[in-house]
Amino acid sequence: MRMHTTTAVLSGALVLPALVLPGAAQAAERPGTAPDLRAFASQGVRPNDALGGTTFKDGVVNNGKDVVLGVTGKKAVPVTFTAFDEEGLALTVAFLWQGTDSSSTDTITGALGTDDNPVCTETTVEGGYSYSCKTVFTIDPAVAFKDGNGTAGTWKLFLGAYDLYANASYNDDVARTKIKRAAALTANAAPEPVKKGRTITVTGKLTRANWTTGKYAGYANQPVQLQFRKKGSNTYTTLKTVNTSSTGTLKATTKAVSDGYYRFAFAGTTTTGSTTAPGDFVDVR
Repeated sequence: MRMHTTTAVLSGALVLPALVLPGAAQAAERPGTAPDLRAFASQGVRPNDALGGTTFKDGVVNNGKDVVLGVTGKKAVPVTFTAFDEEGLALTVAFLWQGTDSSSTDTITGALGTDDNPVCTETTVEGGYSYSCKTVFTIDPAVAFKDGNGTAGTWKLFLGAYDLYANASYNDDVARTKIKRAAALTANAAPEPVKKGRTITVTGKLTRANWTTGKYAGYANQPVQLQFRKKGSNTYTTLKTVNTSSTGTLKATTKAVSDGYYRFAFAGTTTTGSTTAPGDFVDVR
């Protein structure tokens, strides 16, 4: 087994220099995460550099799903990937980061570290060693994103490794994920009961997480679908699309045809998760 998940003395006389290790075993909200990422990348080792020949592939963040966060509570985000090295690896590190250049202080707009260094299983293959690795990012939005909502959007998976001779390799764009602000919807249909053919008015509000204030706030000027499910059916159909007001409120009207449930549904955006209001039943007489 050539993979070590701690910075320890390796077989023989090989030792990973403590001064060059980025200290990736940390909570996601640790302030040093971005400097640690830059420290690793700024060693001048580019992806597939001859000095460190480790390659990475098959990175998957959060099982391929968006990471949607409210204003409180920690979320565990799993990550899996594979690595290959001709000589064998001593250590891997992982970060989620946002920006344009992982080695520049000015171009990293966000960085998150893993709870612990990735745990990897080694397999001997033709030409070297293959590693199947997994790790977890635990993200607390109240801490990690308290300085602004601008970090919502696309994040990249940064993977690095040291081989048995302490040569470093990394790839700063192995996989991508979207970290989004959670949204919430309400819906209230009235009057109830109502006579067949009369107008039903459905009101509600679309809000989304504000990581800076730690509260939910109205989401303005967003398209939301008014949907209806007839009593006895399991399927909702879309009746119309309306836009939220400047404060996130909603109002839509429709004709009463039969007993059933009315709700609003929001598809989400590149920075905000999707959400659906619970159905509100109306008795048509």
